[in-house]
Amino acid sequence: MTRPTPDHGISFAEAVKTWAQIAALSFGGPAGQIAVMHRILVEEKKWIGEGRFLHALNYCMLLPGPEAQQLAIYIGWLLHRTKGGLVAGGLFVLPGFLAILALSFVYVLLGHVPLVEGLFFGLKAAVLAVVAQAVVRVGSRALRNGAMRGIAAAAFVAIFFLGAPFPLIVLAAGLAGYAGGRAGLAQFGGAGHGGHGQGAIVHDRDTALGEGLPDHARPDLRWSLRICGTLLLLWLGPVLALFLTLGDEATFFRIASFFSQMAVVTFGGAYAVLAYVAQQAVEGFGWLRPGEMLDGLGMAETTPGPLIMVTQFVGFLAAYRDAGALTPLLAATLGAVLTTWVTFLPCFLWIFAGAPFVERLRGNRALSAALGAITAAVVGVILNLALWFAIHSLFRQVRPVTIATGTIDLPVLSSIDPIAAALSAAALVAVFRFRMGVLPVLAACAVAGAAIRLAV
Repeated sequence: MTRPTPDHGISFAEAVKTWAQIAALSFGGPAGQIAVMHRILVEEKKWIGEGRFLHALNYCMLLPGPEAQQLAIYIGWLLHRTKGGLVAGGLFVLPGFLAILALSFVYVLLGHVPLVEGLFFGLKAAVLAVVAQAVVRVGSRALRNGAMRGIAAAAFVAIFFLGAPFPLIVLAAGLAGYAGGRAGLAQFGGAGHGGHGQGAIVHDRDTALGEGLPDHARPDLRWSLRICGTLLLLWLGPVLALFLTLGDEATFFRIASFFSQMAVVTFGGAYAVLAYVAQQAVEGFGWLRPGEMLDGLGMAETTPGPLIMVTQFVGFLAAYRDAGALTPLLAATLGAVLTTWVTFLPCFLWIFAGAPFVERLRGNRALSAALGAITAAVVGVILNLALWFAIHSLFRQVRPVTIATGTIDLPVLSSIDPIAAALSAAALVAVFRFRMGVLPVLAACAVAGAAIRLAV
């Protein structure tokens, strides 16, 4: 039986146009992307209200993956059912995918041209400041008491000194927070999300969608099983096919399986998982050199879409350097597509599977506490990422040092790159002293890096 069209009066064509507009403006990481959605959907168009927007955001914060894209899927589904969610989520990723793919071609074809080399050299310096800013920004929100600071410190020690895998850190922090929340400990009280606008609150009753729940948004086990089964097949089917045809040593299978695992554990935003991705891509699989991860992060910071799009660059280079029977550029393109597919398709699964039942999560203290503990652990993980990037980008040489739990890389102080250090220092001053935005700082450092490379 066909369900009636939602009576909110918003045509699907108008929605597609709006989601394309949001995607084109989605710079500045999740905070900026969520702010753009809030301004357009809540304040300007009044399609949904403040309460419903924040309720959807709180649910997305509980999920692995980019919360901004998942919020777009959620609202798109709420307005226009399954096709609305697919279009909203797909358009959110498309501009960034095309931009990073183009930049990746430039990187491998023209990377040794002084101008291009200088641009990426400058971007690396700025990215260090951006990651440091993320540590401060997330830490100021998450480390609100001694328990949260202790979790952050433990996460840093676990990943930097013990080499603990990121998924294990997420699991341990989440369990600790859940237990603290169930026990009613005040230190584990879940933090809420503040509003996004400074003007008058837009109430649900005054919006196109209204206060009621559309019929298609109510729990429907039959629909849930059908859509979840389809998405699982689309996600894991290619992974299994690559395993059966190429074997578990093939680069394409490793790309598919590794980033599928990442899609399940990327709690706390892109910066958290990037440390683990960088470690595995550089030291585990040998897909990238240390400085190249910074190049990819610079691409993701300067293009629209989720920051986790940097994984596309990793998959591109991995396939480019192990193309097998394919030409390197064709293999690289397929690697980028495959990485994007297994990274973002699960986001649709999480939303479509859980959104109809999300009302049951409202006010759940234990789940909120688990999220808070994971966010605190993320601060320690991002700090590890900042140090890892600094060691491998500011110094030309590193040396392994043996400690009780294994080895860690420490910089050879005499090998410091003074120009890279000066650019990074300038970027830090611009970000923290003058409160400059991410894009102007990245642009300024890229231009400075190009000028320096052309001058020497």
